[in-house]
Amino acid sequence: MNDRTCIVTRQCLPAEEMIRFVAGPDDTIVADLKAKLPGRGCWVTARHDLVEKAAKKDMFSRALKRKVAVPPDLTENMDRQMVDALIGMMNLARKAGQIVLGATKTESAVRSGQAIAVFHATDAAEDGVRKIAQARHARYSSGENAIPSFRLLSAQEMSVISGEGNLIHLAVLAGQAGEGVVKRAKILDRYRGEAPTGRTAGRPAKETESE
Repeated sequence: MNDRTCIVTRQCLPAEEMIRFVAGPDDTIVADLKAKLPGRGCWVTARHDLVEKAAKKDMFSRALKRKVAVPPDLTENMDRQMVDALIGMMNLARKAGQIVLGATKTESAVRSGQAIAVFHATDAAEDGVRKIAQARHARYSSGENAIPSFRLLSAQEMSVISGEGNLIHLAVLAGQAGEGVVKRAKILDRYRGEAPTGRTAGRPAKETESE
């Protein structure tokens, strides 16, 4: 079992749907996004509103059995770290040939069945998004698996991947790095409370508890 219990909701969920927290050397709460830091930890479902609730109600101190301070910008810093992790994995995926850039190549990757996810800039024009959405719908209507669509990064943030001007659309292709991109995107969208179009519903939490 790799399930963990959320200190806020008391629901038991897979570790990849949660965020681990530990107390730092100065007794400040630290988000252990890679779940690798030493020491006693506690888990919160990966949603910013639940992290905020845990902070306001001093749930971290109770769970860790020691008084800890919560930085006022904890949730914002966590969002930034997740964005950085997503962009970093996108750069790896591009180097591995598992990302294609631009509206035309993105639509082509969707229609050919190569795309496992698509990304649109948060400030993308709706016309461009709609055309790629139609391609995704056509694939789904033909009996293929739904291709998730994410809008998590601005055009300026996505431009880091292209190394050129603002990037509006991209498609992620199958492969280890590409799958890493989708994994990180799901974590970020879950944290922000934004479900990507085409994502299937998660499984119910089990009623078992795990450390």
